[in-house]
Amino acid sequence: MGESRDVTFRVWRGDASGGALKDYTTGITTGMVVLDAVHQIQAESAPDLACRWNCKAGKCGSCSAEINGKPRLMCMTRMDEIDTSVPVTILPMQTFPLIRDLVTDVSWNYEVKKRIKKFRPRKPDNADGSWNMAQADVERVQEFRKCIECFLCQDVCHVLREHERHPEFSGPRHFIYTAQLEMHPLDTEDRLGQLKDEQNIGYCNITKCCTKVCPEHITITDNAIIPLKERVVDEFYDPMTRLFRIFKPGKK
Repeated sequence: MGESRDVTFRVWRGDASGGALKDYTTGITTGMVVLDAVHQIQAESAPDLACRWNCKAGKCGSCSAEINGKPRLMCMTRMDEIDTSVPVTILPMQTFPLIRDLVTDVSWNYEVKKRIKKFRPRKPDNADGSWNMAQADVERVQEFRKCIECFLCQDVCHVLREHERHPEFSGPRHFIYTAQLEMHPLDTEDRLGQLKDEQNIGYCNITKCCTKVCPEHITITDNAIIPLKERVVDEFYDPMTRLFRIFKPGKK
């Protein structure tokens, strides 16, 4: 395990009615991650500290928090990567309503996802009910399927965080999901109107902060958001497309 050294953690304690940061000191050994330290604090001095977690392997997305001001997964943040000469600050995600301590209410995200038009495949290409697809087209959407719904991208998005656009802006996580459907080689559904008017993708000014915090290293901005914004612009603002509609009524 190696020699233990004492590290101070400044952890948010409280609920929606208020709270404050509280200091806890615990021993840290080689190989520990922030979630280990939180569990140790719970065992030693704060058994009522609320913390959401599940797999401790960076795949469930449950232990999202803000560590020294940066949205990260606690289970994937190694203690040897952090400056422990000063207190390590752990806050809950600031974009979502606080339930208690490090636990926030992220249920809004699931409600948004329900409203996005579902996958609608074209008719099978072959008599046995199978389809023919180019491997490149299949691989294009695989990246988006890696999303673990940790909502760190939602947390860091300034449109949601600073401008509180929750009712009308779906955020980067849902643009990934929409891209996963919209770019699927078999899908026939049209979500461009929804992207423009309900998800309001136009609010995104592509700062790429969502891409920077993604623990699955999904290229959210370049591979999902920008191509979707281009499709919306082509469909609703390109003069040639409008002219084409005049002579092709009924074209979606």
